[in-house]
Amino acid sequence: MALAVAIQMDPIERIDIDVDSTFAMALEAQKRGHALWHYLVRDLTFAHGKVRAQARKLSVRREKGNHFTLGPVETVDLRRMDVVLMRQDPPFDMAYITATHVLQHIHPETLVVNDPAEVRNAPEKLFVTHFPDLMPPTLIASDRAEIDAFRAEHKDIIVKPLFGNGGAGVFHITPDDENLGSLLEMFTSMSREPVIVADEDHGRARALAFVEQQRDELILQRRVDRGRGFVGDDELGFSKQRARRGDTLLLTHRQRGDVARAERLQTERGEQAARLGLGVGTGAGLAPCREARRQQDVVDD
Repeated sequence: MALAVAIQMDPIERIDIDVDSTFAMALEAQKRGHALWHYLVRDLTFAHGKVRAQARKLSVRREKGNHFTLGPVETVDLRRMDVVLMRQDPPFDMAYITATHVLQHIHPETLVVNDPAEVRNAPEKLFVTHFPDLMPPTLIASDRAEIDAFRAEHKDIIVKPLFGNGGAGVFHITPDDENLGSLLEMFTSMSREPVIVADEDHGRARALAFVEQQRDELILQRRVDRGRGFVGDDELGFSKQRARRGDTLLLTHRQRGDVARAERLQTERGEQAARLGLGVGTGAGLAPCREARRQQDVVDD
């Protein structure tokens, strides 16, 4: 069953198609025969109980510099859409929050992904504080004495806005840096929100460990795929003929070790995701009908 999918996102002409997950989702939805519309958050309107958007039909293709085509602007009643994807980038400001309130008028009759109420309830820098073992020592505060005490304990710290995005406004403060006071004055003059302060050394170690884990997973998966004949070369020491057969019984001891290690990394990843309430590798895709959509709670990775 073909679906009508409206994508609320940033200007599509600015995205990098090599890394943008919204583009990948649009490409896959189009491949499955679903119709796409594109609109910006500022194009969203609520009037007389209806949620409308000044939207344009969208087609996409994996061609750098020529990756999309937009049709003429049309007024679309979003309640007539099957799915609305909330894909605009932060900052998580009042414009972002207002959009969730507006879209809540049509959800779940029209499936809004993610649930607008849950998007409001889970700003990323606050949500993660429920999982302290998955994050570095962190302070969220406005009080200067609390920030000074945290710095005295952890020495090397990172200071950043609580609802920032894209690495903007992130400062590394070393133990002998004298700019912390001026920095906090700047933050408080710009916003009434607390700042987030984190242990820099601990955070860098976690980030490095994550990057290394990602690298290991990619290397191991390539080895495993080759061993099972998905690539079909003899890099791992057995014949191309056997590789093409994809016979897992012909795996060497090293290849079997690679499989076990890859599965262990995936299990660890799955355990962390389960604690966060996320699905890993489910491949669920878009729901085929409104009745099925009402029964599922889709989480955006």
